[in-house]
Amino acid sequence: MKAVKGIDVSHHQGEIDFSKVKADGVEFVMLRAGYGWENPEVQTDKMFYRNYQNAVKAGLPCGAYHYSYARSTREAELEADFFLKIIKSCQFAYPVAFDMEDKTQMNLSRKALTDIVIAFCDKVEKAGYYVCFYTNPDWTKNRLDMERLKRFDLWLARYAAEPEYDSMGMWQCSSTGKVNGIKTNVDMDIAYKDYPRIIKKAGLNEIQKEKAWKC
Repeated sequence: MKAVKGIDVSHHQGEIDFSKVKADGVEFVMLRAGYGWENPEVQTDKMFYRNYQNAVKAGLPCGAYHYSYARSTREAELEADFFLKIIKSCQFAYPVAFDMEDKTQMNLSRKALTDIVIAFCDKVEKAGYYVCFYTNPDWTKNRLDMERLKRFDLWLARYAAEPEYDSMGMWQCSSTGKVNGIKTNVDMDIAYKDYPRIIKKAGLNEIQKEKAWKC
């Protein structure tokens, strides 16, 4: 499969013209759904639903991600519950992801951090979604037990000329991309798997339901 060009966005990018984004060669979008879990009204990304609807209208397949502050498996499960509530009316041709990188988690043990990823991903996977996890090279090398996480695809943030892992599902290769239709810098991504085919074949991510962009 050829590498597929994508971006990931949140409310930090403001209003996005996804028709221009698609015309500029972007082929998929990962959307931040929210972060944490304690205050759903505040911690749902304020642009998530608008971004989702407008991306789908423009013909851009989407995935979604959740930024974690969890410091225990219980908190990871609460984050998973919150994330599932946000995305329940949407359908995704790309994975849903657990974003694990916050400095508040860095003093936890390798086992504790790995358990947190598994707790979130297991719960979301059991709800019928194709799940991956996002992190950076410091975490893959020094903070997570990658052997225990190998059944989940890795979405790696590494801003370099070449990816670091041959087995990555996705690579976030830049945080300073420029794309027509977006006024700010934007994260640039490459997918190495045919996620739309894989997810559709498995009947995951709500794609079997006629929901289109009605979330």
